Amino acid sequence: MRKTPTPETPAKTGQPTATLSREERLKAALKANMGRRKAQARARSSGTPDDGQPDNENTGE
Repeated sequence: MRKTPTPETPAKTGQPTATLSREERLKAALKANMGRRKAQARARSSGTPDDGQPDNENTGE
């Protein structure tokens, strides 16, 4: 029976570079996500809305 390669054990047909680029993409995405979450947390702690939507509580209508 032949074993299929898992992400932890890439095949020897050039897949290590594909795995590296995937890991680099995931690392970059995680870094960007953490940056957004930190910015949201800072905005929440300062009391300003950071969702991009205008505050419609006091519209005067």
